[in-house]
Amino acid sequence: MARRLSGLQRDVLSLYKQCMKVTYTKPRATQHHWRNYLREEFHKYLHLPKKQFSTIEHLLRTGNRKLEMFLNPQIKDIH
Repeated sequence: MARRLSGLQRDVLSLYKQCMKVTYTKPRATQHHWRNYLREEFHKYLHLPKKQFSTIEHLLRTGNRKLEMFLNPQIKDIH
């Protein structure tokens, strides 16, 4: 039986999926840069305790702002 995710956990997974979908809108030659960058960004905070709600909410807001920026078609690559 799969365990149920909290609202914040669902939000984080949703943000991750949305970010990964953006990689397909980028040039094929740079898509792996985007995927690697996104994995590293999310991996940085894996150690964060699940009870640090304010920190997680702040990171979600920051992540959503970055996602808005990444959606810009003029941004082709990330390092």
